[in-house]
Amino acid sequence: MSNPRRALVVVDVQQEYFDGPLTIQHPPRAHALAQVLRVIGVAREHGLPAVVVQHATVEGAPAFAPGSPGFENHPDVEAAVDPGWKRVTKQFGSVFAGTDVADWLREVGADTITVVGFMTNNCDLATAVEAEGLGVAVEVLSDASGAIHLANSAGTVAARDLHETLMTLLNSNFATVATTAQWEQAVAAGTALDTGSDLGSSAMAGRAAFDA
Repeated sequence: MSNPRRALVVVDVQQEYFDGPLTIQHPPRAHALAQVLRVIGVAREHGLPAVVVQHATVEGAPAFAPGSPGFENHPDVEAAVDPGWKRVTKQFGSVFAGTDVADWLREVGADTITVVGFMTNNCDLATAVEAEGLGVAVEVLSDASGAIHLANSAGTVAARDLHETLMTLLNSNFATVATTAQWEQAVAAGTALDTGSDLGSSAMAGRAAFDA
């Protein structure tokens, strides 16, 4: 795809991820937020269509309850976004599930989404996976997203390991993973990112790395 028609998807940059059990751990949340703001500025400068997404549960829920402080977007994001950008509230991980985002992409003529925001290990992953079936190409910006530490009956994983593993996974099939700086250059040039891979080449490189 030499000339992608991009749309920005700002996923759940909400206060829940800056204070409390869901606080982003890697990349450092202040750095990730700064990169999200940089992406928003680039999108406004180049006139990219964009949608700002917020996750919602139900009134009184322990997290993401509409009307609660945690539901609100980070104030720096609210100050940075274009007032005319599309707004969506979702109840599932993927930004496509139960919303009109797929229809909106067709309306604005976008064939590629740039995903920034939180979390790598939930909504970003779910969005990239569902996009494949919709025929939508995905770019995920590794430094403008973030993960949390996880532990359950299946195991324990640190946020850095989780984030880096999922970036590798996404770049092998479901998305093109890049930094904000790489993406900014591609947007300015009107070209596709050249950092993507595929499952076959990733598998061969993996065997070379671990079977040597």
